[in-house]
Amino acid sequence: MRALLALTLALVMLPAQAAFDWDTALDGPQRAEQNKARDSARHPRQTLEFFGLESGMTVVEVSPGGGWYTEILAPLIKGNGTYYAAQHGLNSPGSYGRNSLGKYLQKMAADTDTYSQVVITQLQPPSLLAIAPAGSADLVVAFRNVHSWLRSDTLQDVLSAVHTALKPGGTFGVVQHRGKPGMSLEDSKKKGYVAQDEVIKLIEAAGFKLVATSEINANPKDTADHERGVWTLPPRLALDDVDREKYVAIGESDRMTLKFAKQ
Repeated sequence: MRALLALTLALVMLPAQAAFDWDTALDGPQRAEQNKARDSARHPRQTLEFFGLESGMTVVEVSPGGGWYTEILAPLIKGNGTYYAAQHGLNSPGSYGRNSLGKYLQKMAADTDTYSQVVITQLQPPSLLAIAPAGSADLVVAFRNVHSWLRSDTLQDVLSAVHTALKPGGTFGVVQHRGKPGMSLEDSKKKGYVAQDEVIKLIEAAGFKLVATSEINANPKDTADHERGVWTLPPRLALDDVDREKYVAIGESDRMTLKFAKQ
């Protein structure tokens, strides 16, 4: 009885994790207005909740780009977990990687109240793959990046980095532009869309198991066969004024939302 009482008291005295402040995360001043405008297509809260985001977690975002999700994740997790942003390496060989990292660092420096606890790590395959301490992450997320890793022939290295960072049984959440079944990998590299069964096959081959799928980010208006691939659609609108109203009416791409567990 004494042991049971001691255990009960210990559990009661554990510090409670703070509840997420979704109002600030989604509508706070740290978010650019053009980014807020994308919420209706990207469903950030529903997506993160589907992936199982909870207070106190260690979360890694792989290739956060300009920080669209960082604007949401950083205030959610600040003081309530750990957030790693696995950016391009400092010595990235191409201008895109260096520019992306530079702009991201400037964004972090411009609002230290929001971003002071963001831990920036380097992802530059094959040499820099430590996106977080090994076995530390509860959740790793990647948004619309699978096609880029296919194009750069780094997908296997990235998946290895994710697998290493996750705890046993940890979650890998993926959102990706969805191509037609049977779409070749070469077409995926050109168009930015990847067939859903191909994404699942590639990720499961790297030591993960698909545990759930969601249509949160589906868009049945998107036929996935546009002249400039996924970049034809908003927000890029790569054809400029050519059929602009048509592509704006379609909206952002049709996307798969996949939840994997580390095996």
